[in-house]
Amino acid sequence: MRVRFGTCRGAALAAAMVGVATLATSETRAQCVDEELKRELVGGRHYRGVQERLFTKTFRHELSAMGGVMAADLYSSRWLAGGAYTFHFSEDLGLEASVQLTRFRSEVTDSYERRYPQIQVLDNPDKPGTLYFGHLVWSFAYGKLRWLGGGVSRFDFNLALGAGVTDDSTSRGVTGSGGIGTKFFFGQWFALRLDVRDHVLREVLVGDEHLVNDVLVTLGASVFFPFGG
Repeated sequence: MRVRFGTCRGAALAAAMVGVATLATSETRAQCVDEELKRELVGGRHYRGVQERLFTKTFRHELSAMGGVMAADLYSSRWLAGGAYTFHFSEDLGLEASVQLTRFRSEVTDSYERRYPQIQVLDNPDKPGTLYFGHLVWSFAYGKLRWLGGGVSRFDFNLALGAGVTDDSTSRGVTGSGGIGTKFFFGQWFALRLDVRDHVLREVLVGDEHLVNDVLVTLGASVFFPFGG
């Protein structure tokens, strides 16, 4: 009589019917369990491994528009606005170049000149200024957010270190810069950013030279190219 078994359980029963040793029967059952577990995992799509990033930056270009406020040591707090271009060498490192416009005004010197009109402390106490800077940006941490039970987006934290020029009549030499920032990424090409930078420079006011720290806080939006990255 010829019997055909098409399943693992059938193979085990056949082994018992022909008098196979107990060790061989155990190996057959173990193989059946492995096969059943494999089918269950595949059928349930229980995959394990590294998941793709929700938003990629490597070898992409980033254009940003930003605006905010600058709290200066020798001047009154003023608005600033500008833009930045960043090329991302990897998910962690990028090189940023930025230009920002502002005005430098000192309320102290204004009061002094109103009290003593015969003395001019500055040629123009309310004058425009431009900030030209380059930064190396390191994204040191990132995470994911679920918005009100809806879609998931990515965010990261970054450190920036660089230098540049503060173009106004009182600054002297190169301005050092450093700070921290965060970005929230939406879709495949759009992000919101928040940056806090500290500018260290020397300025001359009323004949005295001062080492000052100007703190800049900006909020902006970024577009990444190519769009489908």
